[in-house]
Amino acid sequence: MTRFGVQIEPQLGFRYDEIKVIAKESERLGYHSLLCSDHFFLNPERPEVDCLECWTTLSALIGETRTLRLGSMVSCNSYRQPSLLAKVAATFDVLSGGRLEFGIGAGWKEVEYRAYGIPFPKASTRIEQLAEAVQIIRAMWTQDKATFKGKHYAIEEAVCEPKPLQKPHPKIMIGGEKPKLLRVVAEHADAWNLAWTQTPEQLGEKLGILEEHCSEVGRDIGEIERTLGIIVVLGEDEEQIRGKVKEMLREWGSELNVDQYRERLKGALVGTPEQIIDSLKKYMKLGVDHFILMFPDVREVTPLAHFATEVMSNL
Repeated sequence: MTRFGVQIEPQLGFRYDEIKVIAKESERLGYHSLLCSDHFFLNPERPEVDCLECWTTLSALIGETRTLRLGSMVSCNSYRQPSLLAKVAATFDVLSGGRLEFGIGAGWKEVEYRAYGIPFPKASTRIEQLAEAVQIIRAMWTQDKATFKGKHYAIEEAVCEPKPLQKPHPKIMIGGEKPKLLRVVAEHADAWNLAWTQTPEQLGEKLGILEEHCSEVGRDIGEIERTLGIIVVLGEDEEQIRGKVKEMLREWGSELNVDQYRERLKGALVGTPEQIIDSLKKYMKLGVDHFILMFPDVREVTPLAHFATEVMSNL
């Protein structure tokens, strides 16, 4: 069954009352999930832009929704000790009635690390840390007392009660595309997320790399759920589409024009309902069954309904 979630980027200046409305409307329209990114600020050049913290925001949304699944896409491993994140996520799953969508990644936004006094090791080290972190998190979710000693992290008889409601535990979704990270996906992930700029052809290439890693570790790639984060600009005609893209680029402070944007981000869903359905089917043929959508004009809420009636209902 194909599922559609909604991605919220709090660092793009969303107020909580806006996020609350988006979450309620997403639930009403039958979307599977709402996920928040995990960042602290947009960039140093725009300090006035509000940025709500990921897990705090998600916790507030528990009381605003009943069936909508809630989670991170993706939580930055470096920002919290894995043991603490395991505890936070387990508590969240209990409080939400088992609605946690748990995503985690190695981290990338160096300017945030530096600003908040968090060490920013090289990429290979961050990936090693991620591999250890997911082992700690899974152990704390499933064992009475979890012990782990690795190169970067160690826990000793760590207790995490109550355990998550989802059994054996919430799926661990790892986000990223680098070959070394895909090795971690092959070894430890229940789901894999690729985000924002991947065409079907690029996704196919990454799947080939992931399959090689799975073969090396003796795992069936079919055990790993495939999720895709993707930008959606939906319009009835070319004029409306170009107007939406232009407004999106203006809000982002981008110097690209409409044509340059469409050329650079060929993996975005930009078009009419029929064009977007055709594009989605190409990804579905590659085994993607969970699409996480970022609507640049989602503050208006109407794009959620437009996509649900014109696209979701026809897939």
